[in-house]
Amino acid sequence: MSRACQLVSLPRSQFYYNTRKDDTAVIEVLQDLAFAHPSYGFRKLFAYIRRSGQTWNHKKVYRIYKLLKLNRKRKGKRRLPTRVKHPLQQQTAINSSWSMDFMSDTMVGNRKFRTFNVIDDCTREVLAIEIDTSLSSKRIIRTLERVIKERGKPKTIRTDNGPEFTSGDFELWCRGEKIEIQYIQPGKPMQNGYVERFNRLYREAILDAYLFFDLEQVRQLTSDWIEEYNLRRPHESLGNLTPEEWKSRVIENEETLIGTV
Repeated sequence: MSRACQLVSLPRSQFYYNTRKDDTAVIEVLQDLAFAHPSYGFRKLFAYIRRSGQTWNHKKVYRIYKLLKLNRKRKGKRRLPTRVKHPLQQQTAINSSWSMDFMSDTMVGNRKFRTFNVIDDCTREVLAIEIDTSLSSKRIIRTLERVIKERGKPKTIRTDNGPEFTSGDFELWCRGEKIEIQYIQPGKPMQNGYVERFNRLYREAILDAYLFFDLEQVRQLTSDWIEEYNLRRPHESLGNLTPEEWKSRVIENEETLIGTV
């Protein structure tokens, strides 16, 4: 064999490597088992292989297991800290508290999109409805920065525990802006009751009322509805005033109080 390799200028190691038994079958079995049982380590996977009747030896299977990087530790599910219940209270000042939430729907062709909704808890104004197929935490931050530039900064924001709101980027941004985040308790959506009620109205008036063909249509219909909602639609909780009228009254009361000091 050495003489044959010399004649064709082929290293002996390459000859023996190329003629090794094919590992494809082991690879396929390991990948299938690891996908079906992501929490299992090598010993459990090897036990499954043995029970299936395969006779590959332990060293061979473990070599391929490491080659596939299946021995890397998997990240555990992030544990949320305990959330304290913050009762909903009628806010008496603009920008004292904003509530935020996401919604989702589909366009023709089953194309999904999301909406990011922000309201002022005092005036019930719609401050923003951002619409796109994907809304990351960085996109949420840009939306809030735009709203803050237009009307000022909230003292508190109330949200659920969605990944966009619990991300490091979002929490860091809120700390930098000195905005308190009030997370509701998991599984308690009515602790975010102001925006939950708003979501129902928005769904009835827009999301469930139209067949959407593209995002621009969703955005235009939503923009028109926001104008109607803020400027012309009376709210029972506001004494049948519109959010814009209630905001004017709050500002007037604040100016009166300042004048009496």
